[in-house]
Amino acid sequence: MLSILNYAHKLVEQLVGPGDTVVDATAGNGGDTLFLARLVGPEGTVHAFDIQQQAIAATKQRLAQAQPDYSHVRLHLCSHAELESHVPEAAFQQIGAVMFNLGYLPGGDHQAVTTPSATIPALQAAAASLRKGGILTIVLYTGHQGGEDEAAAVRAWAEQLPQKQFQVLEYRFMNQRNHPPYLIAVEKLKLD
Repeated sequence: MLSILNYAHKLVEQLVGPGDTVVDATAGNGGDTLFLARLVGPEGTVHAFDIQQQAIAATKQRLAQAQPDYSHVRLHLCSHAELESHVPEAAFQQIGAVMFNLGYLPGGDHQAVTTPSATIPALQAAAASLRKGGILTIVLYTGHQGGEDEAAAVRAWAEQLPQKQFQVLEYRFMNQRNHPPYLIAVEKLKLD
């Protein structure tokens, strides 16, 4: 079976290709940013967001080591809740994928965590920005303080999405201890 992160990547790979515009809503250490940059190629665009300078620096370093020309990646030192104000208006409803990894920066300050007050508006903006056939992936980490509350808020948000416009999937391992992460994926349906 695929890990949670690998499964998120697999879902995105099926719907996104060269030339697309995509978003990494939580850049962290740059794993998803690099994955998206490679997937869309130099003719595509990646917007990556994080509120921590340490995360932006780690993402820059990871990109520079793995992909020397990452001029198609735009790094934004701000909250994912500001997605709408930093992604060009022309790209809205044209975004192929938006990826979220909620919680805290691995190797960083465990007190600096994502919260429902920023995440839910970011998810709403992300869902609105998707093209038909686009995907939103949300990896939820619940082992930190506030993680269960954020996961519950995200689940409630995802469950209320209109079935005629979106399909929502949950992927998780049931027998792992210590609060294993899980994935919620949202696909915007192609309506005729």
